[in-house]
Amino acid sequence: MKLILLGAPGAGKGTQAEILSAKLGIPTISTGNILRAAIKEGTSIGLEAKSYMDAGKLVPDSVIIGIVAQRLEQPDCSGGFILDGVPRTIGQAQALAQAGVTFDHVVSIEISDGEIEERMTGRRVCQNCGAPYHVKAKPSKVEGVCDTCGGPLVQREDDKPETVRHRLEVYHAETEPLKGYYEEKGILTPVDNQCTIEDTTKAIMEALSI
Repeated sequence: MKLILLGAPGAGKGTQAEILSAKLGIPTISTGNILRAAIKEGTSIGLEAKSYMDAGKLVPDSVIIGIVAQRLEQPDCSGGFILDGVPRTIGQAQALAQAGVTFDHVVSIEISDGEIEERMTGRRVCQNCGAPYHVKAKPSKVEGVCDTCGGPLVQREDDKPETVRHRLEVYHAETEPLKGYYEEKGILTPVDNQCTIEDTTKAIMEALSI
């Protein structure tokens, strides 16, 4: 099965990709991971990406898609794969199509902006050991103090309200239009976010008739 997971930042795409990868026995292809791997391995396209990053510039779509297409040619992708983090725009989706990359399903995890904001702005992480917490879903025993090492709990820059709202604005403007693009191709499957990770996985599996 060749699958794309879509959804707003904080919708749980990475978590669901990891679970589905294990259940289906196919690899998850994360843009960030393969970009870092290509740079580490010193491939020609990896070095090209590094030149942009070193200059503080965005890596162009053509380079991103080139790295993704190379990764999908690896033997472990022969039985299918899950794309997480790409495509981010209709331009990237069109570039993937031009590169001959096809998909069986595109799952869009549907969740409101309000839920996203509550989920992400409530995250805390231990400044010392990195242990994750959430003010509502997984609070520490003593407020602001890590249960494991006693270190201070902090809010990452990515999880601050203004940052979360900006990321959502970018998602709605640039990535959400992909839903219409893939709906026209007849392969979009919207799945409502559920109360638990397990229930969301179950809903995705049911939607894909697995």
